[in-house]
Amino acid sequence: MMNELFGEFLGTLILILLGNGVVAGVVLPKTKSNNAGWIVITMGWGIAVAVAVFVSGKLSPAHLNPAVTIALAVEGSFSWVKVPGYIVCQMLGGIVGATLVWLMYLPHWKATTEQGAKLGVFSTAPAIKNYFANFLSEIIGTAILSLGILFIGVNKIADGLNPLIVGSLIIAIGLSLGGPTGYAINPARDLGPRIAHAILPIAGKGGSNWWYAIVPVLGPIAGGMLGAVIYQVFYKNEFTFMSGVSIVVVIVTLLIGLSLNKSNNNKDIESIY
Repeated sequence: MMNELFGEFLGTLILILLGNGVVAGVVLPKTKSNNAGWIVITMGWGIAVAVAVFVSGKLSPAHLNPAVTIALAVEGSFSWVKVPGYIVCQMLGGIVGATLVWLMYLPHWKATTEQGAKLGVFSTAPAIKNYFANFLSEIIGTAILSLGILFIGVNKIADGLNPLIVGSLIIAIGLSLGGPTGYAINPARDLGPRIAHAILPIAGKGGSNWWYAIVPVLGPIAGGMLGAVIYQVFYKNEFTFMSGVSIVVVIVTLLIGLSLNKSNNNKDIESIY
């Protein structure tokens, strides 16, 4: 069990170091890769996932994502008893990985005047602020992720290719579905680095945008559960108690989005229609 937990910690650390690292290289000024663009970021994240899975896969199932861990528990192939420990280690890996990104680009934080760019290295933010729409984007993206992972697992694929296929899935999600919210699709990818941003002495940083933090945490969890339910119903031909719970979680998440839109005091929510 300790090897599994360390594998999740190490894999998530590598995921964030490489994934958030490519974001830092693109958005921070005076780097060699500054302004390389969205394509570079999505490619970097896909390769980061593949490398992280390759490294941690011999120690753990290489979930590296609380939404995936919960989705697999809902589907029934992973024990709920292990879920809390996995999530804690994934979050810790995210915090440490983000700290290494800060150290890697240490001189560039002072050279960056835009506080939003600094925060963007660590966590996601919506292109258009609308809680309901932002939740929906994360739910759809993460449902595709969990559904893809589950179906990749049941196909006979040559040894060693699974991480590359999952990495390609991440690239596809980033290119096709990442525009609205920056595709967190992983609570450890967003909350862990956001915590690091809040506690690290980053030169000239601003706030950590906690008003949005619920979206890239609850949205991916709901989306991962939805993907697991789709897999259960249409591939395994079953609908369990947890399938029902998952549907409720998705509905409640979207209702929270509607409620947050109505209760917003800053009047900066953009309407859908």
